Amino acid sequence: MKFVADRMLGKLARWLRVIGQDVTYGPHLSGYGLIREARREGRLILTRDRSLARKKPPDYLLIQSDQFREQLKQVVQACRLEPFKEAFTRCVECNTVLQPVPKEAVRERVPPYVFSNQERFSFCLRCRRIYWPATHQQKMVEQLKALGFGGR
Repeated sequence: MKFVADRMLGKLARWLRVIGQDVTYGPHLSGYGLIREARREGRLILTRDRSLARKKPPDYLLIQSDQFREQLKQVVQACRLEPFKEAFTRCVECNTVLQPVPKEAVRERVPPYVFSNQERFSFCLRCRRIYWPATHQQKMVEQLKALGFGGR
């Protein structure tokens, strides 16, 4: 499933990316811009804009809460997503699918402590960020479990 999130839902967009979902997001995405993007790419609209229905949009999900945890729960339940199936496979910044990268290839790009203590690394081809499983990832897993999602 592919999503487009309106500009009021930045934190939700990032968390959907954390669980591996394809989410287009940006400050230009509201009103008709949101609708155009959804039609162009076949995406489900995620919005808090109650007036969107009057603009005859394609499929959309009206997000009820202004709290991102409740928003995430709503989307996961409504779309029957499996939060841990593809978790940590997308760049949270630009939405690109991450590529595994050999440890030696990141030696000069990560802190020495990280290099010596981590074995797996992923790389975003678009924005050039490097990701690795560490305490921040474990904290995200714990937050997802606290929301009632099954876990790894």
